[in-house]
Amino acid sequence: MTAHARTLVPEAAALPVTGARLVVEALEREGVRHVFGYPGGAIMPLYDALPGSNLQHILVRHEQGAALAADAYGRVTGEPGVCIATSGPGATNLVTGIANAFMDSVPMVAITGQVATPLIGTDAFQEVDIFGITLPIVKHSFIIRSTAEIPQVFAEAFELARSGRPGPVLIDLPKDMGVGAAVPNPVDVARFAHPQADPAAIAAANALIEAARAPILYFGGGIAIARAERALREFAARSGIPSVATLKGLGGIPTDAPDFLGMLGMHGMRAANMAIDTCDLLICVGARFDDRATGKLDTFAPNARVIHIDGDPAEIGKLRRAEIGIAGNISEILDGLTSRPIHADHWVAQCRKQKAMWAMSYDAPGNGIYAPALLKQLSEAAGDDAIFTCDVGQHQMWVAQHCRFSRPQAHLTSAGLGTMGYGVPAGIGALLADPDATVITVSGDGSIMMNIQELATLRRYRLPLKIVLIDNSQLGMVRQWQELFFEENFSEIDLSDNPDFADLAHAFGIEAFTIDHRSEVPAAIQRLLSTHGPILCHVRIDPRENVWPLVPPNSSNVQMMEKRK
Repeated sequence: MTAHARTLVPEAAALPVTGARLVVEALEREGVRHVFGYPGGAIMPLYDALPGSNLQHILVRHEQGAALAADAYGRVTGEPGVCIATSGPGATNLVTGIANAFMDSVPMVAITGQVATPLIGTDAFQEVDIFGITLPIVKHSFIIRSTAEIPQVFAEAFELARSGRPGPVLIDLPKDMGVGAAVPNPVDVARFAHPQADPAAIAAANALIEAARAPILYFGGGIAIARAERALREFAARSGIPSVATLKGLGGIPTDAPDFLGMLGMHGMRAANMAIDTCDLLICVGARFDDRATGKLDTFAPNARVIHIDGDPAEIGKLRRAEIGIAGNISEILDGLTSRPIHADHWVAQCRKQKAMWAMSYDAPGNGIYAPALLKQLSEAAGDDAIFTCDVGQHQMWVAQHCRFSRPQAHLTSAGLGTMGYGVPAGIGALLADPDATVITVSGDGSIMMNIQELATLRRYRLPLKIVLIDNSQLGMVRQWQELFFEENFSEIDLSDNPDFADLAHAFGIEAFTIDHRSEVPAAIQRLLSTHGPILCHVRIDPRENVWPLVPPNSSNVQMMEKRK
C-alpha cells in the first residue's frame, strides 16, 4: 500500500478535554453510529463519556458477542465495526471475535480498558497483556501512552482497519488515560491506495483468456471486501466464462445465474469441482487457495494455467504458483479484462449440462423435515433483501449449498476460523447495520448454546431477528466425521439432553415454536417472515442426516463421497 494523501483534522478547542471524551469524539468523527460492548472497571471512564453522545451503545451479555456483532456490522457496511471491553477477562473474551475478523479480513476496531499506567506490569487486578495476546490476530495494535495522542491513534486505527486488506485493530486504553485531561494534538493521517496494476500483466492475462478452451472463474471473499461485485458480474457476462465460488465468495455472482456452478471444495457442488479438475485456465479473483476449497493442493486444477488477481500482493503465489499475478484494485483489474475465449463454446455447454445433471435433489424420503429443502424454500421466500447469518456445523454447509444469494453481504458466516456461536451476535450486528433487511440466523443445537445469552440482547433492543434452529441432538459435523473416518466411534457428540429451545426462547421473552414434520414447513416460513419482532423456529431433524457431497481429508476434490441410496 502507498500513501497518496493526508487528512488534517483541525485542532480541538484549547481547553483540556478528558481522554474518554476524546475517544467519543474520535468515534463520532469516523461516522460511527453503533458500538457493541460491556462495561467494567478499567473501561468505566469511557462509559462515563458515552451518555449524551451520538453513539448508540449496544449492551451485549458477553464480550464475545460484542466482537462478533461488530464483525457482522463491518461485513455489511464495509466500515470498521467497534467493540468495547474492560481489562482482563473482558479483553480476553474479545479474542475469538478478533481472530474471526482477522481470518476473514473484516474491518474492526477493538477498544479495551487497561489498568492505570503506573500499575502496568505489576500483575494488578484484572491486568492482562492484551497487546501481546492479540499480536498474531490483528493488523496493528496501539497502547495509549498520552491523552493528547488519542485523536491521532484513533484516526490511524480506523484507516488501518479499513484500508488495503481490512482487518481488526486493537486500542488498549489505560484507565488513567481515560480520566486524564489534555489539549489534543492535531491529527495527520496517511491515506492508503492499492498498488497500481501492471498493464502488461493485464494484457498477458487477456491473451491467456482469449486462447483458453476450458476457462473457469474462481472467486472468493476478496470480491465483497473490495465491493467488486459489479466488475465481477460484468466480466463474467462479457466473457461467458463459467464460475465457482468459495464459501465467502457466495453471492458475488447470484447463485442462480446460469453459468454459476456453485461452491467448490470439501462440501462443494460436483459440477464445480469437476469443472475445476478439467479446466485449462483458472482465473482466481479474491481467493487464496484455502485448503477447504482446494482439497489436496497438488491435485487442484492440475491441467490449468493460473491468473491470480487479489488486493493483497502477499496472497499471489503463496500457495499456488500463478503464470500471471496481478495485485491492485480488483474492480479496475476486472474492468481491464476484456477478451472473450474464442474456443470455449463447447466447454460452456458441457458445464451447463453437468450442472443440470448433478443438481441437488430435494425429494428426501419420509415425513421428517429435510433441512436442505427447508433452507432452499426459506431463502426463496425471503427474497433479495434478506441477510443470512450462519453458525458453524452441518447447517452452515446446507446454507451454503442450498440458499439463494444475490450479493455477498447477504451471506455472513465464519469461514476461516469456523466460530461456533457466531450466528446470533452476527444477526444483531447485521440488523443494526441494515435495519431494513430481513435478517435470518441459521444455527444448530450445538452452536446456539455458545452464545445463547445474546437472546437477551435481542429482547432488550427488540431486534427482529429470525432464528432457524436446526436441532439433531448431536454435534452433527463431528458425528458425521466420526461415522465416516473414525469407525463410528461416537465420542462426546450426544446433545440429547438439550433444553426445550422454544421454552428457552420464551424465558428470554422471545416468540418461539417447534416443528418436526415437513407438512409444517410452509406455515413456519410464513410465520417467521411475517413476525415483526424476534422469533425462533426450532426445527427437529433426523440425527443421522449428513452433509453431501463430502471430499475426504487429503483427497482430490473429484473424490467426492455421495449419500448412499
